[in-house]
Amino acid sequence: MSEQPIEELISGAAQHAGGWVGSLAVAQVATASDGTVVRWNHGAQELLGYSPPDVVGRHIAELLHPGADRSLGRALWETAATGRGVMGTVTAWHHDEYPLELEIWACPVPDRRRGASAVLIFAAEAHTTRRIRGTSAVWDGLFARSPVGIGLLDTELRFLRVNPALEQMNGLPEEAHVGRRLSELLPDVNAGEIEEAMRQALDFGEPVLDRHRAGRTPADPDHEHVWSCSYVRMEDPAGRPIGVIATLADVTAQHNDHLAAEAGRRRLALLSEASSRVGASLDMERTAQELADLAVPELGDAVTVDILDSLARGDEPGPGLAGGVAVRRLGKAPLTGTAITRLLAPLGRTLIFPAGAPYTQAIRARQPYLMAQLDEQAVAHVNRFTAVPSQLVDKGVHSFMMVPLIARDLVIGVATFCRTRPGAPYGSEDVTLAGELATRAAVSIDNARLYQHEHETAVVLQRSMLPQHVTPPPGIEIAHRYLPASDINEVGGDWYDVLPLPDGKAALAIGDVMGHGIAAAAVMGRLSATVRALSRLDMTPVDLLYQLEATLADLAEPMLATFLFVVIDPATGRCTITRAGHPPPAVLEPDGRAYILPTASGVPLGVGGVDFTTTEVTLPAGSIIVLYTDGLVEGRGADLDERLTDLTRLLTEPQTSLDHVCDALITRLVPGSADDDITLLTACITPPSAKSP
Repeated sequence: MSEQPIEELISGAAQHAGGWVGSLAVAQVATASDGTVVRWNHGAQELLGYSPPDVVGRHIAELLHPGADRSLGRALWETAATGRGVMGTVTAWHHDEYPLELEIWACPVPDRRRGASAVLIFAAEAHTTRRIRGTSAVWDGLFARSPVGIGLLDTELRFLRVNPALEQMNGLPEEAHVGRRLSELLPDVNAGEIEEAMRQALDFGEPVLDRHRAGRTPADPDHEHVWSCSYVRMEDPAGRPIGVIATLADVTAQHNDHLAAEAGRRRLALLSEASSRVGASLDMERTAQELADLAVPELGDAVTVDILDSLARGDEPGPGLAGGVAVRRLGKAPLTGTAITRLLAPLGRTLIFPAGAPYTQAIRARQPYLMAQLDEQAVAHVNRFTAVPSQLVDKGVHSFMMVPLIARDLVIGVATFCRTRPGAPYGSEDVTLAGELATRAAVSIDNARLYQHEHETAVVLQRSMLPQHVTPPPGIEIAHRYLPASDINEVGGDWYDVLPLPDGKAALAIGDVMGHGIAAAAVMGRLSATVRALSRLDMTPVDLLYQLEATLADLAEPMLATFLFVVIDPATGRCTITRAGHPPPAVLEPDGRAYILPTASGVPLGVGGVDFTTTEVTLPAGSIIVLYTDGLVEGRGADLDERLTDLTRLLTEPQTSLDHVCDALITRLVPGSADDDITLLTACITPPSAKSP
């Protein structure tokens, strides 16, 4: 009897099971119409242990368990002989003498030669068939009802079957999938990358999990979707690969939530960075540039920051914008290197816009100006003002926004943002973020403006209170310098003076009010005037310091000041030195020996409750005494003792004049911008007897 009907039956059963593959030993037995066994295949021998000679020619009922109802066995072939297939469960007797429950299928096979029907019987161990049937039912239920998309693919990565969920995800019926690869079916969903992942699972046998497939499908062609995909290799009972099972879950919502959370994290990080970076310098130009640098590339591919020209010049805000607006470009990023930045005006350029221009409108309305989709049509209405917007469109700018800089209810300028990279246009979240950055930067820029104004006022005040013309008394040569702190540091209360005293003596005074700005400069002026007034009374240095302390006590706000007062008698070289917490003077004697003069340090004026003492020394004619404030010798990270050593070493170098001494000390000890004010006063003792006739 041919085995072809068996293969057809198995193939049909596999197709009916939806492609399910199970490991099942099946016995094939054929009987004559009277139940005599006429065929016993190898599978039957493996299942029941009998060889073909043991059973061929015997009645099939003899193979049942001795205690079984044999009428059931006879009914199987009798019914099959009528032309109908039957199924059932029987208990057979194994060759090794133990019962074995079998599930059997029987169907008639016409025998043209004998004119009767033989019976073809398939038998399998019942427990195994029930397990496989149950598993298949679970599989079919899962396949049909699962909300997760499931696809079966062969070793060529062609679809064999897809479940309804995957049909719905892809927007295509199962028949459109079968026999085609993903790259043929949906080429726009990173199909090449996904097929590579499936090939990896097929070749190496390790599951590939959570690979993302992204794109648009016929199910929703207007929106991007993201799917999480996993791939597992299918194997036959011998472990050979026979295909891939793919599972897909739509994670678009989670993906978008993740993107939103990540964007929020980046925004918070950007704002945090802005808090630490923007405005630390108290310099308008630097602050504007810091804003531009910070916004690229996170918020724009090209950013400019423009300040009202009147404010940039240090003037007060103008009366209005009816006639247009003039702004000065103080920030631009990137500065060079792109076609966009070459179109934008350089730093320092003053730009003038008429009343109807977008720049003027943004400043006047105090609201952001957004052009989400920048194209020729969008910029047509501004072409009458400038050709730059059209040129920007030609260079790839597709989205644009302008945000006013507002601080303390004052509009001080505007920041512009251009986007060229592919992606979404500017939206409300971008405008909000740009507004927060602009607000922080605007306050910092305005702080810098106000500080610069106060700094300049303090410098003018302080310079006006310093002696304009120092006339040294006979027997003393004088040179002096005043160097205000750099623009990034506030002016302090440093001052000096040279005062004539009775009997040909002279007083050198130098002090430093502990504070900065206009307040320190004003207190410095009061102390300076007090010293000049008291010195005319021929008061002792100690009494003079007590009076200065009383002057500080009269102030509404407590202040401290260091002070050094040196009385010199040029005729004898005798010096009386009184210190109130001030750095000690340095001396250069004619023999070239330089040193710090040892004196009692005292405490700053304003502390109170401490007695002041004087130190008396006699210096030879030709000696140079150097008075200075702490800005000359103190600095960040510098050791004071080392700096004082540098000071005395510089004094020993060859010098041509006192002016040369002053310049050498300042340029060598403070080569860069000063962190604090520097006041330097030098005096050379030259009694009349030492002068040439």
